[in-house]
Amino acid sequence: MILPALALAAATPLLVAPQPVPAEATTQAPLAAAVRLADWQLARMADSAHVSRATGETRNPRAWEQAVFWVGMTALADAGAPPRIRDAILAMGRANQWQPGAKPYFADDHAITQSYLWAAAHGAGPAALAPTRAAFDRVVGRPAVTTLAFYVPPSGYGDTECLTRWCWCDALFMAPPALVELSRQTGDPRYRNFALKEFWATTDFLFDPVEHLYYRDSRFFERRDARQRKQFWSRGNGWVFAGMARIIPLLPRGSADRIRMEGLFRTMATKLAAVQKPDGYWAPSLLAPEDSPPEASGTAFYTYGMAWGVNSGLLPRATYAPVAQRGWAALTRAIQPDGRLGWVQQVSDRPETVAPGDTQYYGVGAFLLAATQMAALDRAAR
Repeated sequence: MILPALALAAATPLLVAPQPVPAEATTQAPLAAAVRLADWQLARMADSAHVSRATGETRNPRAWEQAVFWVGMTALADAGAPPRIRDAILAMGRANQWQPGAKPYFADDHAITQSYLWAAAHGAGPAALAPTRAAFDRVVGRPAVTTLAFYVPPSGYGDTECLTRWCWCDALFMAPPALVELSRQTGDPRYRNFALKEFWATTDFLFDPVEHLYYRDSRFFERRDARQRKQFWSRGNGWVFAGMARIIPLLPRGSADRIRMEGLFRTMATKLAAVQKPDGYWAPSLLAPEDSPPEASGTAFYTYGMAWGVNSGLLPRATYAPVAQRGWAALTRAIQPDGRLGWVQQVSDRPETVAPGDTQYYGVGAFLLAATQMAALDRAAR
């Protein structure tokens, strides 16, 4: 569901030195914070009343909004969370009968398979793998043939032809990590090869070589704000940055695709570090920070990616650990008195306004991802 954009103020980036990271923020235990938030969200999976802009997909346990929460849950389980986190993932998969979303070629409907593949390797067995493999066999065996140009016809968004491929940058988080992991688990390289071919096609089309950021889709190529700045959506680029952090470890070391993706990741990290706001957040419109609200979903994905980059040795600790720490401090401030993660921009495809009480399953999932890597970053610093 795509909603109308709300205007954001536009001006040149602020040249302000980043604020120091508060000591209390860096000493908070990230995994404990993540488990508390996961428990808060688990108690509300069947009731979307806490989501300020709920859609039909919000309520769908196989759609992308909830799926990203479960992706974060798999990372939390791997990081040593209590057994109830793993048990919740397995229970969700069984309740869904391990089925992907309904649209066979739509990347958003593939996101949930990332949690199924994790479950297959953590106790659920082959039953958790079979529907995902069948779905991807169809995609790889009969790939969609269409342009990546994003045109919404009069009949509506759902009939956009290019949605059968990855013509919007969010897709690079939703589908490729699952395809690459399926190759790892099955030994069949077809899924990985397809994912990488399509990943690079999307990147060649949507990545701006001047700004080192992704357009959300081709409708934004010529969009400018009042000061003639290009519009790069924070969460949209967050999807890509976090997606690469999930894909790169699954690629063969020294392979051409891994080397190329590591280079792209470093290039994006340099740009993203430069546009982080002094308060630790990233603005909903990355090049328009002035007067912008806190926004937790993009910030969580960037914090995750920056911390993962340091932990994996791709990014220098001295430069990027402080970026991740400022992001984490901002995320901890986004937790509201009732326990929810606030300041999460609601479902959209572009920068919009955000309110303190705005939360969403995918924002929580991004927070869990960030927490697991921040915990590892903290351990390495001791």
